[in-house]
Amino acid sequence: MKEYSFTEARQHFASILDEARKEGVVCVKKRDGESFYIKPAIQKKSPLDIKGVDLGVSSNEIVDIIREGRERNHLI
Repeated sequence: MKEYSFTEARQHFASILDEARKEGVVCVKKRDGESFYIKPAIQKKSPLDIKGVDLGVSSNEIVDIIREGRERNHLI
């Protein structure tokens, strides 16, 4: 983990954030000895956020299939 002074971190903030993204964490120390750790936030994603699959079926075809299925259920 790389360590920076507060002044260095302030002057090169964007590059410090880039380094934290690559390395996982960066330490910034103040003159009084107080330390702060900068690390990337964990991205919260929905479990339903998945990549789609192209089935070669248009939205109109999907709607027709659903309507057909609903009509069959009403006839039974």
